Amino acid sequence: MRIALSLISMVFALASGFAVAAEGPDCSRSFTLALHEHGLLYSSQTGAGIDKDFSDELMRRSGCKLSVSVLPRARIWQLIESGALDFSLSGISNAERERYAGFAWYFSNKYYLLLRDGLKLKTLTEFQKNPDLKLGVIRSFWYSNNANLLIDLLRPENRLVYATGFDPLFKIFQTGQIQAMIIEPFDYPQIENTALREQSMIIDTEDAAIPHGLIMSKKSLSALEQDKWRALVQSMRRDGSVTRIFRKYMKPELADAITNFKD
Repeated sequence: MRIALSLISMVFALASGFAVAAEGPDCSRSFTLALHEHGLLYSSQTGAGIDKDFSDELMRRSGCKLSVSVLPRARIWQLIESGALDFSLSGISNAERERYAGFAWYFSNKYYLLLRDGLKLKTLTEFQKNPDLKLGVIRSFWYSNNANLLIDLLRPENRLVYATGFDPLFKIFQTGQIQAMIIEPFDYPQIENTALREQSMIIDTEDAAIPHGLIMSKKSLSALEQDKWRALVQSMRRDGSVTRIFRKYMKPELADAITNFKD
């Protein structure tokens, strides 16, 4: 009889644990989320973008209040680490960031090198070996392995030019202050809508696609709450909501390729 009661108690405890895990995020306080300007992800000129729609859907599904702001990427990571900012979007991980941030992946894409066509280069190595060429990068951005390696090789040669975001970086590319910059698929429309479309080329970094996701501050969100937000993002992926958001801003085949990936 005692064994049976113990088993019943154990089952009840497990069931209670599963019920808690299945609950949505704790909305007893309001949260902060920062966007950053970057191609189709967000534009302050239009007030629209993939990440803006994504944040709206997070708010709707969770029932939580999210106070949304727009900040430079470098500042976002500082605030996430300190716990002064709860969330940001379209972030990628590395060993240092794993120390203070959790992630919930919702798309995955490759990085490419946008290069002035007249240079007639075919690889990152050819670019690296020409001491006259400069590369533009966004401050505090972490790219894919080969792209990051190129940056590491150029840094001691003073061949990097930093910008706070994609728009200022693209402007200095247009004016010829840099000969190349690292881009992602959601940057393509901005390039295609300028005269540079015929004067530039894209080089594959030969890196695998990199997962991007919701960034969660470990200092402000417990592990359990991070899991709840992660589950919410997974539900958005499963029912096609993430893909629908991307299709609103880019060609269906590209949106499908970016959002349909294996964790």
